[in-house]
Amino acid sequence: MEDCIFCKIVDKKIPAGVVYEDDKVLAFNDIHPVAPVHVLIIPKIHIANVQALNSENAAVLADIHLAAQKIAEKLGVAQSGYRLINNCGEGAGQTVFHLHYHLIGGTNLGAKLI
Repeated sequence: MEDCIFCKIVDKKIPAGVVYEDDKVLAFNDIHPVAPVHVLIIPKIHIANVQALNSENAAVLADIHLAAQKIAEKLGVAQSGYRLINNCGEGAGQTVFHLHYHLIGGTNLGAKLI
């Protein structure tokens, strides 16, 4: 999608602090971090959100979760713990309508919601 900021990041038209990339997934530092580790993990194909998943593209969820494991190891939060959060829809706080997950860690998150 041409107006999607995350698609522009995938296409290298906008710079981002990339921490992980493979043929299906891209991960980069959030520009407004809420914790010492705050990475966005996105599929390279444009999918608006979880509601737009279907039988042809749902495998990207496994790709995202496997990438999250690698990113957590790389950034040193795999053992201490991290959150993997997805907001689906405007009412849930989604502001960029390209499927993405927030990997958040590096501090004791306890029970507080982020």
